[in-house]
Amino acid sequence: MEKKKKMTFLQAVAMAVGTMIGASIFSIFGDGVKIAGNALPIAFFISGIYALMVGYSYAKFGSKLVSNAGPIAFIQRGFGDSPVVGSLSILMWFSYVISIALFAISFAGYFLPLVHLDYPVFHRVVEVLVIALFGALSYFGGTQAVGKLEFWIVLTKLLILLIFIVAGLSVIHPEYLKVHLNSHTLKGILNASVVFFLSYMGFGLITNISENVENPQKTVPRAIYTSILVVMAVYVLVSVAALGALPASEIVKYRENALAVAAEPALGHLGFFLLSIGALISISSALNATIYTGANASYALMRDGYIPAPQKLVERSWMGEHLGLYLTCSLGLFFTLFFNITSVASMISIITTALYIGVITSHLRLADVIGGNKGLVFFNLIVITFVAIQIALFQYQHSKLTFITTIVLFLAAYGLEVLYYGKRRTATPFIRRVDKQATVH
Repeated sequence: MEKKKKMTFLQAVAMAVGTMIGASIFSIFGDGVKIAGNALPIAFFISGIYALMVGYSYAKFGSKLVSNAGPIAFIQRGFGDSPVVGSLSILMWFSYVISIALFAISFAGYFLPLVHLDYPVFHRVVEVLVIALFGALSYFGGTQAVGKLEFWIVLTKLLILLIFIVAGLSVIHPEYLKVHLNSHTLKGILNASVVFFLSYMGFGLITNISENVENPQKTVPRAIYTSILVVMAVYVLVSVAALGALPASEIVKYRENALAVAAEPALGHLGFFLLSIGALISISSALNATIYTGANASYALMRDGYIPAPQKLVERSWMGEHLGLYLTCSLGLFFTLFFNITSVASMISIITTALYIGVITSHLRLADVIGGNKGLVFFNLIVITFVAIQIALFQYQHSKLTFITTIVLFLAAYGLEVLYYGKRRTATPFIRRVDKQATVH
């Protein structure tokens, strides 16, 4: 029987970069300028430092433990089979489902105005078709098809952004980039760095495909660091090019398509069209990566008892790992069609940051086994906890309903885990799988 081909280092990096440079850089760039003004490049750099802090623990764990359950496997190693782990596993998978809905809605929002068919009924049709398309790709193509497509999508997207960067820098106005440091500016930089920390959430997906990459003990850490650094460079250069081409006040006026408007001074209408296409490519790559990794994560969680599913159904050969794909796409489609994802999307950041805190705490507990500097890990934990608090405060100040719903979501996941799901597990889940593939010294 022919052995399944696995993803290469470049394909894994492309998967993470494709997820990170998704809808956020195009859809909320204008909001970032409104918060931080022309100091946004500094905020992007600080956000990248946050990501590297978290990436340090992910890389250390990824070099030792190989499991498509990703961060949940890491947290389980540190906390044991506790309700906290089960609750976070449910929330992690739920964040993938919401992300799929967010990307599908964003795709329709960019595509239909471009083809002059911006009517509500067409939004629904496009949203359904785009989820079905990328779900089918994962179903029929598997690891190599997803990895190859992601590589070329990301390459095209980076090429478009590179053209924008070069063109923007060619017409740059240095006076537009001059930052006047004061208390208001510093507060704006801090808030923007927290908001755009969300734009780096995606490097962790590499750990959710670790069973499907070549030589994961070496590839996973390298891919994590490489993807964060690539994205950090792209974000800083894009923000410098945009803010150097147009005054911040002008960019804020066109918040929804700020980058497309910022491309016009150097490239004219072609720039507007090109950046609109770039947005669609970015959303497509993020959706592609999220469906694939979400399906892998959900199946691993069902297989090991953290998401309840009939065992006979999970074990059926005709269904196999595609059960996770089917469930993830179906629920993603449900949220796309019946929920206003804008008000819910901020919950993804809270959930993901909670997972980050769990991973770093587990790393601190197991530093002697996993490796890493305890002092650095503790420092990272304090900083990321501060980021989580800032996100919660930002959410509370802008939408109390979303803030309350987030709390309810966490309590519901914990309650379901304690009252029902946890009672169905009879074995320590992830260690059973992980110990067969990784050695922890």
